[in-house]
Amino acid sequence: MNLFADIRALVIDSLTGLVSDGVLPEGLEFANVAVEPPRDALHGDMATNAAMVLAKPANLKPRDIADKLAEKLAADPRIAAVDVAGPGFINLRLADGVWSGLVEGILAAKGYGRSPMGTGTKVNVEYVSANPTGPMHVGHTRGAVFGDALASLLDYAGYDVTREYYINDGGAQVDVLARSVFQRYREANGLNPEIAEGLYPGDYLVKVGEDLKAKYGDSLLDQPEEVWLADVRVFATDAMMEMIRGDLKALGVEMDVFYSEKSLYNTGLIEAAIKELDDKGLIYRGVLEPPKGKMPEDWEPREQLLFKSTAHGDDVDRPIQKSDGAWTYFAPDIAYHYDKVKRGFDEIIDVFGADHGGYVKRMKAAVSALSDGKVGCDIKLIQLVKLIKNGEELKMSKRAGNFVTLRDVVEEVGADVTRFVMLTRKNDASLDFDFDKVLEQSKDNPVFYVQYAHARVRSVLRKAEEAGVTLTDTPRFDDPAEIAVARKLADWPRQVEIAAKGHEPHRIAFYLYDLASDFHALWNKGNDNGALRFLQDDPALSAAKIALPRAVAVVISAGLAILGVTPAEEMR
Repeated sequence: MNLFADIRALVIDSLTGLVSDGVLPEGLEFANVAVEPPRDALHGDMATNAAMVLAKPANLKPRDIADKLAEKLAADPRIAAVDVAGPGFINLRLADGVWSGLVEGILAAKGYGRSPMGTGTKVNVEYVSANPTGPMHVGHTRGAVFGDALASLLDYAGYDVTREYYINDGGAQVDVLARSVFQRYREANGLNPEIAEGLYPGDYLVKVGEDLKAKYGDSLLDQPEEVWLADVRVFATDAMMEMIRGDLKALGVEMDVFYSEKSLYNTGLIEAAIKELDDKGLIYRGVLEPPKGKMPEDWEPREQLLFKSTAHGDDVDRPIQKSDGAWTYFAPDIAYHYDKVKRGFDEIIDVFGADHGGYVKRMKAAVSALSDGKVGCDIKLIQLVKLIKNGEELKMSKRAGNFVTLRDVVEEVGADVTRFVMLTRKNDASLDFDFDKVLEQSKDNPVFYVQYAHARVRSVLRKAEEAGVTLTDTPRFDDPAEIAVARKLADWPRQVEIAAKGHEPHRIAFYLYDLASDFHALWNKGNDNGALRFLQDDPALSAAKIALPRAVAVVISAGLAILGVTPAEEMR
């Protein structure tokens, strides 16, 4: 059930009728014809750009098309009034029965707002993918929340979604972790740890050292690094991943797949991916020009094996193997995405930190080349989170061991608040997380404002039950404030599709805040006008009045579920 889609279908049918009548020429493309809320609600309930977008291809004046289209639209019983404004914009006002029918439909339907848009499309959403060198910190939290909400949003829009975590366990940072754990192992055996510069000093490794002692006793103490490094590396990585899984669970995040980078090495997967590109004529030996600006770590002024990524939209070709035969950092990433393509995904979405901006074009080029342009690749960069407490910014450094963990944030404000607040800004905009403000009970705190709306509905339902009111799905309302709420409910399916298409889960948080605002406005108006109160002296009237807030609760619950937030039953 999608009222905007229904009215758009009416517009398209009417345009088809104009073609049949000879008013419009045959062969017109209607894909860009839209039906949207007007910028000013005073102009109507919906507006269409049909006359404006068809004027040029039809070789007609927009106003002439609009006048004829308005006649067709006005004949439909769902349309109460049609107004042609300006050069050819068409504003529509819907009949009162449409709004009551909408609310009745929301209450009767299962999954109002769900869309078939993504049916048959397999999407891989890779997010978090933090180095397994310690607990997740607040910087990881935003990416985790964004990726998880995006995956839920796509699922709600009909896509077949796989949530994936890429374990970065193939690089030098895991050797640093192993050496750091070994020092804690020495400590567990009664020796002083030698936490040299560059090692991880965090106390979170103390228990890992103790567990290592429980397994090996003191047998590793006198052994050279080449003897114990590989085993300690695996042991430490497993311990960190267990910790990370616990962090994710505390935030309400569950992955479908944990994919190890290490599994790409010495298994032929990297070689197979490079051969695939070579077979397409995209691998060659050459020397790159010195890059402008900051010098990348993997650039050398000598002949290397290069990927012709410029053939797929990149700015420069990229090295994949160094002159000494070692793979660059980019090579296993190519292999990993090659594996995603081979697993049959139609779309690949990577959620990266803001410091991965330089990877966007090369990664998109790789996916395009590996899939012959058939698999879409979208990379969402997550900007930093600034933590504020008592009016001051909290500084953190993982290397120094003094950082705010995901658990710290969740334990202080809760997973629901954490998740909602992390989605109150678009992913590529920086976000301030003020511990005091996110718990504030005011309109300025969006999570409170939305939860308060849901809690108010639940309060009304409890009081109705106490009064013996038998609920009905048939609503009764006609006040502009009530219509405003119904109008906002009608926009829910459209917002879901817009957010899913743009990979923008923050739109759901914004929508919920706007819906809550309209609902609170109606509630406050009822304080002054008894006729607008949901509970009346007549039980039958109460049942009919309560239908609208019940529909509000349905949509808020669905929206919060996408964000991974539990709806509040009451506010304390």
